Amino acid sequence: MTSPTPRRLIVPDIDAFEERAAIAEYDGGLSRRAAEDLAARAQGFDSADHYWEVLAEYVLTRRF
Repeated sequence: MTSPTPRRLIVPDIDAFEERAAIAEYDGGLSRRAAEDLAARAQGFDSADHYWEVLAEYVLTRRF
């Protein structure tokens, strides 16, 4: 299991994540899973799972 802490302290940008994943999926032909992994890595996260873990932690606690 990955740690819910990104390599650098960043707030996940859900709008950018969703937009990049949608473009990668529909225009790039990637699976949703692969598109979300790509979008998460673009923000400095290890994977989509890591991105969602950090986002959930931030929403619940408003801190990392």
